[in-house]
Amino acid sequence: MDQVHDHHEGHDDHGGLHRDLPHLLDRRGALRWMGGMSLAGLLAACGGSGSSTTRLAPSSIATQATSAGTPATPTTSAGAPATSGGSTATTAGGTTPTTAAPGAEIPDEAAGPFPADGTNGPNVLTEATSVKADLTSSFGNLSGTAPGIPTTMRLTVIDADTGTPLPGAAVYLWHCTADGRYSIYEIADQNYLRGVQVTDAAGSVAFETVFPGCYPGRWPHAHFEVYPSLEGASAAVTPVKTSQLALPEADCEAAFADERYGDSAANLARLSLSTDVVFRDGWADQLAVVAGSPGDGYTASLLVRV
Repeated sequence: MDQVHDHHEGHDDHGGLHRDLPHLLDRRGALRWMGGMSLAGLLAACGGSGSSTTRLAPSSIATQATSAGTPATPTTSAGAPATSGGSTATTAGGTTPTTAAPGAEIPDEAAGPFPADGTNGPNVLTEATSVKADLTSSFGNLSGTAPGIPTTMRLTVIDADTGTPLPGAAVYLWHCTADGRYSIYEIADQNYLRGVQVTDAAGSVAFETVFPGCYPGRWPHAHFEVYPSLEGASAAVTPVKTSQLALPEADCEAAFADERYGDSAANLARLSLSTDVVFRDGWADQLAVVAGSPGDGYTASLLVRV
């Protein structure tokens, strides 16, 4: 297992690029042994690597309730209810699907060194209080609120082969603060901007959070893992998908004019999606559709094919 990085390492740039490079084992390699099996197949299978947890069929887990309540029905960036028509919205740098339709799986990515999923030190997935819609506040025995522009991150999880929504899957999402730091590892007395939700009947989850900042060497992004069930997430089974969500350049530029975002604007100016270590091999399926403004808040929507 990797060692947790010293909180003071790379203090001036919050750790910089090294924080998102794979360590010892690229998560893509860890997932390849599954042989490309879809989440729909894994939901019907039993157990996982190093775990005896039973992975239930979608029909058995669709009614699971989370302590955060039922996520909203997925919508397009314009706010209209999503359908299964497979339309897309053009964004800076590519075309991102806004509605459920079959297609290629979203790329697997490394989780980075600060996942807090038990693979590199702390594990928030074993805490019932980590199941929440509002990520802006710390949970458990910690208290505190992350500053930044209010942002809803809505992910819709579907089967890549059929386009069918996958209810009952657990989605764990985490990202850095407005000034580019990660809770738990770099802000030891907070665990905000992390949380879990279970997909509803439409395969959707919606997290209330803040717009992520930009630190040196990485394009603005959010990490997420998809588990076959909430029980599987808490039992530390291997996630069936680990990936990252990218944010459009124009929205980042607008958000980073806010003084709470520190050096984010300057950091962004030195980056591009085509040179980012994660997104440079293609980002069309990872670029969120974003609506809103710094004054009104944002909604970032992403279709997640697994």
